[in-house]
Amino acid sequence: MGPTYFVLYLDPWWTGPWKKIHFEKFFDSMGKFICLISLVICRGVFTLALYLRFLKENSTEVIEPSSTLTEEEEPLPEEFVLVEKTEPDGAIEQIVFSSGGEVDVYDLQALCDKVGWPRRPLSKLAAALKNSYMVVTLHSLRKSPGSEGNDQKKLIGMARATSDHAFNATIWDVLIDPSYQGQGLGKALIEKLIRALLQRDIGNITLFADSQVVEFYRNLGFEPDPEGIKGMFWYPKY
Repeated sequence: MGPTYFVLYLDPWWTGPWKKIHFEKFFDSMGKFICLISLVICRGVFTLALYLRFLKENSTEVIEPSSTLTEEEEPLPEEFVLVEKTEPDGAIEQIVFSSGGEVDVYDLQALCDKVGWPRRPLSKLAAALKNSYMVVTLHSLRKSPGSEGNDQKKLIGMARATSDHAFNATIWDVLIDPSYQGQGLGKALIEKLIRALLQRDIGNITLFADSQVVEFYRNLGFEPDPEGIKGMFWYPKY
C-alpha cells in the first residue's frame, strides 16, 4: 500500500485552473519537519533522563540515624519480676525491678548501712532522690504459704542517674545488699538502667567507679578514660 497524500480542497471562490491540489511536495516537507521534531523530542527526553540520573547520583540524601534500642526492643516496663525462686519452706521470693515509684529514705539509709557507706543526712538523701533523672530499685518480695496479703518487701538494690534530659546521664549510688551480692543482680540492675536511659535517647552514660569495681563496669561496656578523657574533681580546701 502506497503513501497517502493529503488533499486540500480550496474554497469555491478560487477560479484558478485547478479545483484540487495534491500536496505531495508539501507532505514530503511536513514529513521531514515531523521527523525533525521527533528527533528533538527524543534527544530532549534522553537529555532529561541523563540529568535526572546526574541529580540522583550527586544529590545529598539525608538519612535519619537509626536508634539503638528504642525501635528494636519493647519499652522496658516500669516494674517486672527479674528473678523468682522457691525456698525449702515453700515460700516464694521474687526479685522485682522497678524504675518508677518512690524510694523510702529510711530503707535507703538502712541499705547504705549494710554496704558500709558513711551515713548522710536524710534530708540530703531525699533531695538526691527527688532531683534524680531516674531511680531504679530491686526489692525482695517474699510470699509465704497461707499468708496472702502479708508479703514481706525489702529494698535490696538501688541505682540512680542524673541527666541534662537530652544528651548525658551519670550513674550514682549503685547499691546491692551484701546478702544478695554474687548473684548477678548488680549487673542486671545496671543493664536495665542503661537500657531505660537509651530508650529515652540518652546516648552518653558515665559513672565514677572505685578501683576495686573498675573491671565490673568494664565488663558492662564502660571504658575508663576514653581517648584520654579524665574525670576531674574539685573539693573545698577546708
